[in-house]
Parts: sequence; structure tokens; C-alpha cells
Amino acid sequence: MHLSSAHASPSDVVDVEIERLDRRWQQLPLDQALLAFPGFLQAVRQIAERTPWPQGLRVDRQSVPDLGPGVAIDQLKVVCADYTQAGGQPDWLAAHLTALRRSLP
Repeated sequence: MHLSSAHASPSDVVDVEIERLDRRWQQLPLDQALLAFPGFLQAVRQIAERTPWPQGLRVDRQSVPDLGPGVAIDQLKVVCADYTQAGGQPDWLAAHLTALRRSLP
């Protein structure tokens, strides 16, 4: 899916960025993925922390465990789905995912 950011909704940008991140992460050589993983995990944890969970339900940094770079993209997809389903701001998520992708080697 190719979308011009001028014509795309934030939700569409989120979907495109997740696809781009998935492709980029899969292309990274192992040594680069290992180096990039701490920042990647931190970005995933930030999404979890900003998810507008129902009253009484709180997710903190430790709620997203360090399972290693092999499943990092899957964790990202789950956390993004949770964020979206809980009513998070798609414009913030789109910007966050774009910044994460651009930070990868």
C-alpha cells in the first residue's frame, strides 16, 4: 500500500508504517537488529504506556516483556492494535511509528 501522507488519514499512515517497519526489521542483519533492539523495545513500551486503557487498568513499561528481536515486530503489532482499539490518537501513533522506522539503521 502506497499512500501520500498529504492524502492519508492518520489510521492509514499507521497501517503503512507498520508494514514498512515489518519489512525493514526483517531486512536488518542480525548484528544491526541486536543493536537497534533496545530502542525498538523502548518505542513499543512507550505505545503501551500511552494506551488509554479503561479506568483501573494500567500498563507500565514492564508489561511489555523483553522477548528479543525475533518477535519484536509481533509485539509492536499487538501493542499498536491494543492502542488503536482502546481509542488512542492515531496521529500520535503514526508520528511515533514514523520516528521509530527512521531511527533504524
